[in-house]
Amino acid sequence: MFAIEVQGLTKTFRTYKKQPGFAGALKGLVRRRYETVDAVKDVSFQIAEGELVGFLGPNGAGKTTTLKMLSGLLYPTHGSARVLGFVPWERADGYRRQFALLLGQKNQLWWDLPASESLTLNARIYGLDDSSFKKTVDELTALLNVRDKLDVMVRELSLGERMKMELIASLLHKPKVLFLDEPTIGLDVVSQQTVREFLRSYNSSNKTTILLTSHYMADIQALCRRVIIIDRGSIFFDGRLAEVLDRFADFKMVTIQCEERGANSVDVEKFGTVVERTASTIKLKVKRERVIPVCKALLDELQVTDIDIQEVPIEDIIRQLFAR
Repeated sequence: MFAIEVQGLTKTFRTYKKQPGFAGALKGLVRRRYETVDAVKDVSFQIAEGELVGFLGPNGAGKTTTLKMLSGLLYPTHGSARVLGFVPWERADGYRRQFALLLGQKNQLWWDLPASESLTLNARIYGLDDSSFKKTVDELTALLNVRDKLDVMVRELSLGERMKMELIASLLHKPKVLFLDEPTIGLDVVSQQTVREFLRSYNSSNKTTILLTSHYMADIQALCRRVIIIDRGSIFFDGRLAEVLDRFADFKMVTIQCEERGANSVDVEKFGTVVERTASTIKLKVKRERVIPVCKALLDELQVTDIDIQEVPIEDIIRQLFAR
């Protein structure tokens, strides 16, 4: 059964295009020029219950706009969507009690109050009883290691601590669907890892359907088996993360360790693109189908002490796709 079904979803914005200079401003008072921008264009996909899917794309690709439509904050121009059987932009009370949206760059906690008071307010809004609320907060604060920060003013929390509290606030009512937009943005490496491990554990134990956007490929690699890549408002790829390598990475990285100064004795440019070269090390980018013959040739021509063959880092591939 699908938790999220999207068909032909489109969102178009009409924006005012000001002409340059004072003369342009005067002309704008009389006659304005507008242009139409497709933030999301004919997007279709389905996500099963309990699935954790990465939603990738460059800045301005339409990721956040899509999440806002699925959470009912924006009305689409065209298309349809159903989340848990509800049409999101109808904003039915039954739907609002079953999903959560966390925007990494937006605050939902009261800045001048302790985090505990914002959480209590959210509990009242969702009609949670005191025992259930206390149990949930105890569990989540323990998992995220912020129990001792509950009575600290939100403005005095570090970015990582505040993001963990935001995550707890989003999960108080145990939503069946969770939309996460850059949940680890700006966090240090330790905090990022803590949030990733928490999301993996929470998804596994609660079978919560999660749609996650992130610019950190470590988030996607650690959490998502499936990714949806969106570019210029349209779906570019939808499938397993491993397939991105198979379809779009036609080369591998070959690193050769040689005896001292041995790497300078051979013209290695004929084997592939030289990425790095020292007196004893050669790192080449080699076409996938040529890896074995290239390695054999290098072993014949050099005094090799070690050889390493690796896939190209997934973030490099995604970066190339976005910059195509």
